[in-house]
Amino acid sequence: MNSVNFENQLFTVNKNIKIFLNYVVGPAVFCILSYSIYQQIQRQPQWEESLQHIWDVVSWAKLKWGLLTGVLLLLNWGIEAKKWQIVINRIQPLSWYTSFKAICVGTTFAFFTPNRMGEYVGRVLYINEGQRVKAISLTLVCSMAQLMVTLVFGLVGIFIVKPVVEIQVGHQTAMLLQLLAYITAGALLIMSVLFFRLSRLIYWVQKLPMKAVIKEQIAVLDHFETNTLLRILLWSMVRFLVFMAQYFVCFKVFNVSLNVVDLFGAISVVFLILAIVPSIAFLSELGIRWKTNIEVLQLFSTNLVGIMASSLAVWIINLVIPALMGSLLLLNIRRFKYRQQKRRKAQQL
Repeated sequence: MNSVNFENQLFTVNKNIKIFLNYVVGPAVFCILSYSIYQQIQRQPQWEESLQHIWDVVSWAKLKWGLLTGVLLLLNWGIEAKKWQIVINRIQPLSWYTSFKAICVGTTFAFFTPNRMGEYVGRVLYINEGQRVKAISLTLVCSMAQLMVTLVFGLVGIFIVKPVVEIQVGHQTAMLLQLLAYITAGALLIMSVLFFRLSRLIYWVQKLPMKAVIKEQIAVLDHFETNTLLRILLWSMVRFLVFMAQYFVCFKVFNVSLNVVDLFGAISVVFLILAIVPSIAFLSELGIRWKTNIEVLQLFSTNLVGIMASSLAVWIINLVIPALMGSLLLLNIRRFKYRQQKRRKAQQL
């Protein structure tokens, strides 16, 4: 069985189902997503106060901060699109703009799946048949790089936060934080070895009993150049700093007073916890995000409403807006596929 036939078993749908996907599921996803956002926000304590704080950002006095968050949104997902473009170009040339659209659609699918697993499925809708399973394998490289950066900064953040925890919470909690540091360091070491020795990992995986066609699909991870891996890591680091900048702006807007070092440490620990705690995005992601931000950031600020408002604002900026954009882009996938088919036919002539 070749790779195309294998993918046909996984991805192929008839014409009527494609029409259903593009013209029924797309708008339905958009409506369900909007309703779920309303439900998630409504379940949170003091949500009306938080929304009122966010609404106040629209005022002329804070308009510049609102514009800056918009720029950071585009920068955040633009960097992720660049990372994905770098790895996907190994199997299919892709423009940055198309990569950006794929990222948004992936975010839409991620919104409804545990631990954002649907993100991979959404992205590969923009990849040619016969290459989609390979694309999922390559996407894992981007995810590994971002997680490694999160572990690095999280480890630094733990050592910044630990003295404050020991003073305000107690020695026992500080020891738990120390244990988290050891676990994080161990996970980082293992991931670093795997990341820079992908060819060795693929060699051992292919020794496992599995279909030959699956081995063929994951073989795309073999022979990754070190320079390419370093580029992906660098972009991941820049993206993490953009996350930091988003929180910095939101804290300025909602009057949460933290110095740069405390902000860096606290937010690094928040992202570390969010990376390792499982969640069902459709029901619990906002709640987990809100709770984590409050538990960590209240060590440095008593403005809990401002912390909640900042957390909600970052969640909307990083996840909700791209997911809404992606749900609308689902309507254009059929037209995109049609253009791809025409292009392939023209190249064959």
